[in-house]
Amino acid sequence: MTIRYRVPNASGGTAARLTFAPLAEPFGVRAVGEVGLTTREIWERALEEVMRDGGDVCHLELSAVTFVDVAGADVLVDAVRRLPVGRRIVLHRPPPALCRTLELFWPGLPAIEVTTS
Repeated sequence: MTIRYRVPNASGGTAARLTFAPLAEPFGVRAVGEVGLTTREIWERALEEVMRDGGDVCHLELSAVTFVDVAGADVLVDAVRRLPVGRRIVLHRPPPALCRTLELFWPGLPAIEVTTS
């Protein structure tokens, strides 16, 4: 799965960009770009796809994600809450602001694991 999404701004340039590519190992995707108002829909579709196709653990490599707004964090939490019991998601190197947002608004979600490696 490789999804590319770019939102043109009024001047014809690119306002926001978010891309996904499959990880070779373990199962999951690598995201690049930012998650905000203009890219939230593609974020939601990509999360649905990876969680639908995954095994017990889905991995999201987020080291190249520069920004995730609160609505984007809410989309992630909503996707995780729909996972069957026993499944989880591992966020690899997420932006610090995403970690703070998750801790502030959704502390202690057992299905989300954050790793800095």
